[in-house]
Amino acid sequence: MTALTGGYTEVPVHVPPPVEELPQCKVYRRRWLILTVFIIFSLGNAAQWLEYASISNVVTKFYNVSSYAVDWTSIIFMLTYIIFIFPASCCLTKWGLRKCVIVGAGGTALGTWIKCASLDRDLFWVTFVGQTIVAISQVFLLQLPPEVASVWFGSDQVSTACSIGVFGNMLGVALSFLLTPVVVRNHSNMDDVGSDLARLYYFMAGYTTLAFILIVTLFQDKPPLPPSVVVAKRNAAVPEFIAPLKRLFKNPGFNLLMLTYGLSLGIFNAFSTLLNQLVLLYFEDGQEFAGRVGLLFIVGGMVGSVTCGVILDKTHRFKETTLTLYALAAASLLAITFLLASRSHTAVYIAGAVFGISMGSYLPVGLEFGAEITYPESEGTTSGILLAGSQITGVLFTVAYAWLIKVIGDVWANVAMVVVLVVGTGLTAIIKPDLKRQAANMAALHKQKDDEP
Repeated sequence: MTALTGGYTEVPVHVPPPVEELPQCKVYRRRWLILTVFIIFSLGNAAQWLEYASISNVVTKFYNVSSYAVDWTSIIFMLTYIIFIFPASCCLTKWGLRKCVIVGAGGTALGTWIKCASLDRDLFWVTFVGQTIVAISQVFLLQLPPEVASVWFGSDQVSTACSIGVFGNMLGVALSFLLTPVVVRNHSNMDDVGSDLARLYYFMAGYTTLAFILIVTLFQDKPPLPPSVVVAKRNAAVPEFIAPLKRLFKNPGFNLLMLTYGLSLGIFNAFSTLLNQLVLLYFEDGQEFAGRVGLLFIVGGMVGSVTCGVILDKTHRFKETTLTLYALAAASLLAITFLLASRSHTAVYIAGAVFGISMGSYLPVGLEFGAEITYPESEGTTSGILLAGSQITGVLFTVAYAWLIKVIGDVWANVAMVVVLVVGTGLTAIIKPDLKRQAANMAALHKQKDDEP
């Protein structure tokens, strides 16, 4: 419409909206150094999770405690995570990556040195105190691989980087399965067992101290420029903690994923904790064999997790990958259930490796799926909640699994775990693959191309 003013016709002028300028982004080569140092720290902490459970039969004799007490050296990792995850997530929001990683690395070294003072046979409580401090420190690392990947890596590498970050944790568990039964042997003379434990404790104390020094000197909070537009926009927002939690718990897809992730990782934790006891039911003096099965279990997961990370970066098929891994986990655990009774080393090795590929790969894949469907929430907060749920189920499943093995036998106990995985597979199929982070990255990429001359 026009208006007449003083004999002139006033023509309205259309003013285009201001063009949003894309923030300056850069991917730095030092990102690989940051990731490597994080892996070194993660390895030292994770190696202690199953340090005692992998030689349960030896620890019970040396410290004169029950197998249930030894189970708690693993369960304490899950329990402390449940208690401290929300304070740790708040610290991550307030402090940033560097301070949280320093606290985690320092606590890990401290707890490991305390265990060096527990070499007398009546000092199991001292070793448990040290183990508890290491477990609390784990809270400051377990949720961080997606955050480290997001802060330092470009959108085309973030899933791969997250998988490699988880790789360090799994490598620590693998080395624990492999080396602990070799270093600490099932001697009849308890003095010899004590000497073996001393070698293990002091080696781990030296390693975690070195990891702490590397973290303090080399690990940085974030690069000068963000690696992607998505991260730049998130950095520009005002840091919050309570509001994102409310939004996450109102997200139906995330709530379903939290349930399925908890079921899968809960069984992973329970099976890993009780593997030594399961194998010894069928293989006499099978302590080292159990360690090798555990090694294949974890190595399979390491290879699978990195492979799946590359696949996700190339295909972005998050739901399909998650669903496939879940179904494979159920099938391979069922196979292990009956192959143990065959007492075939080769068959158990193969089934253990396949089970490890599926369960270990699901760990980072599930975290990345969660980051996709909850964007623009912090990856650290999202992964922290997913892992907290898995630690709750880990405690419940470990206690229930141990009880079922004693009451109804290992076969039916394993069948019960398989049923849980089948239910989880069905629930995973319901999750809507609303990949918000990918959509934001694609929108930014299209805009950048449109702005090019």
